[in-house]
Amino acid sequence: MSLHADAVEVLTAWRPAQREQEALRQAYLGFLAARPDACQRSCEPGHITASALVLDATGERTLLTLHPRVGRWLQLGGHCEPSDTTLAGAALREAEEESGIRGLRLDPTPIHLDVHPITCSLGVPTRHFDVRFLVRAPVGAQPVRSAESVDLQWWPLDAMPSNVDDLYPMVQAARAQIAR
Repeated sequence: MSLHADAVEVLTAWRPAQREQEALRQAYLGFLAARPDACQRSCEPGHITASALVLDATGERTLLTLHPRVGRWLQLGGHCEPSDTTLAGAALREAEEESGIRGLRLDPTPIHLDVHPITCSLGVPTRHFDVRFLVRAPVGAQPVRSAESVDLQWWPLDAMPSNVDDLYPMVQAARAQIAR
């Protein structure tokens, strides 16, 4: 199965609890139907990306990266690569690359969607259609900062940095998924 086919399958099966997430899910499916290249970075109108909200083993802290170009604390994630065959696999790959942590466990059901404008590596204004997954780190996991990050830190879910307001809906969705 191709990454594009997996994205369609995953988003067709997923049923978010929030009305705005359902509207985004439908928009993603429309975008995927219109663009066979929707999962490729070269798709200039926008492209599907995959990210991971990495929680520690207790579920009380999240691992955030201080993104060098954006200058904000964000969840781990990024572009899908030609070798990726699933969205969940892309999110897990990004989480492992950016955290240096092995043994991460990913829940293959998305927790949140977000579309945001960005000028990425092509140098052209575009949009990221981000599909976000919940990832759990093993007990005692110690992250190792990669070249893709200015800083990498565990943050208590109730005391994240002040400039991450847009991450709270994703954190709430993760907590709801854990509670199920």
